[in-house]
Amino acid sequence: MDLSTTYLGLSLSHPVIPGASPLTEGPDRVRRLEDAGAPAVVLPSLFEEEIEHERLRRIRDVERPSESFAEALSYFPRAGSEGPDAYLERLRKIKEAVAIPVIASLNGSSPGTWVEYARQIQEAGADALELNVYFLAADPGVGPAEVDDRVVEVVGSVVRVVSLPVAVKLSPFFSSLPHLVRRLGQAGARAVVLFNRFYQPDIDPEALEVVPRLRRSTPAELGLRLRWTALLARRVPAELAVTGGVHGPEDAAKAILAGARTVQMVSALLEHGPDHLGAVVRGLSEWMERKGYESLDQVRGLLASDGSSDPAGLVRANYARVLRCGV
Repeated sequence: MDLSTTYLGLSLSHPVIPGASPLTEGPDRVRRLEDAGAPAVVLPSLFEEEIEHERLRRIRDVERPSESFAEALSYFPRAGSEGPDAYLERLRKIKEAVAIPVIASLNGSSPGTWVEYARQIQEAGADALELNVYFLAADPGVGPAEVDDRVVEVVGSVVRVVSLPVAVKLSPFFSSLPHLVRRLGQAGARAVVLFNRFYQPDIDPEALEVVPRLRRSTPAELGLRLRWTALLARRVPAELAVTGGVHGPEDAAKAILAGARTVQMVSALLEHGPDHLGAVVRGLSEWMERKGYESLDQVRGLLASDGSSDPAGLVRANYARVLRCGV
């Protein structure tokens, strides 16, 4: 079976990519994923807040020397942590350690000087950049158009400073996702990753406090990704990647049938280890053989929306049918 595909201009031996997680944090771990058959990896994100914190720390250090008394021996700032520079150094070491493409990641929510680190990520050797636009529009005074404009502005500001192909990782919480995805393509995004997982807080009724809860994904989360991938696949020029809910070969097959060019796996690899990647790829190949397909290109988008002028009507009809079945 020919499982080869392209994504962000990269030639990949198959479409199953380890997403950003502790498994992609350092050279040794990424090398183990490469040995397990990973065609590329996505690194954990460098956050806007980390960059801005480091920038402000350096300003404070310069304005407030560590030895500012009259008999000071020097006025150099105190030594501090490397901050985001450590991310760039880790990226360089990973690139030296493996032969597969390395997709770096920036996580931001607003335009700012932090986007200049995209250029430094490119200089450090990244093969592509995944821009994780992660924020929750919780202000009732902010309308949907303003939210969309903000996302497009962030993406445009990054695309302008790099020649790397850029993918945008989105949440599903937009009033018109197809319109936004089309605008992101116009702003220079090469691909869109569906979807970011918001880690919802919980409430402890005994302690009377909000507590964080980190839960791994399950295949039950895949349905939302499949619906939007199928609706977008033939209506926008951007490449589509699915992340969240891909645990086995059947999940990968579903995403590709809906129109995804690649899928990203995290929770299943954390649970079963890097070698699970090979099992998923083998299972995908066996499924294609059973169905009589010889290449991934024959499979991709077979069950995508047919380009109907009223895709919302098709979704609505399916919704009614499901309810009538008593599901």
